[in-house]
Amino acid sequence: MDRKGTAATKAKNKYNLNNYDRLYPYVEKGKKQYYELEAKRQGYESFNQFIIDAIEEKIKRA
Repeated sequence: MDRKGTAATKAKNKYNLNNYDRLYPYVEKGKKQYYELEAKRQGYESFNQFIIDAIEEKIKRA
């Protein structure tokens, strides 16, 4: 029997699909690790939140 994910995973995926938009930024090889380390260095527990804060800061400066 080949099952594709658990019920909990399916429920989370359905919730995320209905409540979030997804962004797919591409960066040069090696940059992702650099950005993740910088987010950690600045005290972020979530790399996602680091990205959101950077975008919001850029908007405020405009």
